[in-house]
Amino acid sequence: MLCFFIGHRNATTQLMPRLESAIKKHICDYNVTDFVVGQYGAFDRMAARAVINAKKIYPGISLSILLPYHPAERKVYAPEGYDSTFYPPGMENVPHRFAISRANKYMIMHCDYLMAYAWQPGSNSKHLVEFARRHNIITTQLAKEQELLNAKA
Repeated sequence: MLCFFIGHRNATTQLMPRLESAIKKHICDYNVTDFVVGQYGAFDRMAARAVINAKKIYPGISLSILLPYHPAERKVYAPEGYDSTFYPPGMENVPHRFAISRANKYMIMHCDYLMAYAWQPGSNSKHLVEFARRHNIITTQLAKEQELLNAKA
């Protein structure tokens, strides 16, 4: 089972306990073994750190970093703690300005679970969470109830 992460760049470290708890639940209750995370912001870094920490307890899980740009253009090696990189097929002709969004959308369409911290109105992360829900992707929203209520106001 595969879990993808999507969230706001400016997530704070207060989110870390919720993230760690949700990752443990996905591993233990949903049999998730593979996690994929982006590389553009605080949420992605926290998600990666939480999975790397979980790998110490659950050595059978893997962590991949999502590459929105062709590896020949921007060579990226899997950072320490990651198991691999992943470049979605069919992205070769996607314009650079759409690459991150298109790579995220590819992952949403090919994951079993989505773990999200997306509540800011008008954000691409929030739009992608709504897209995932329309496509019946099981989504865990890590934003607190108050953040979600403030976003609707």
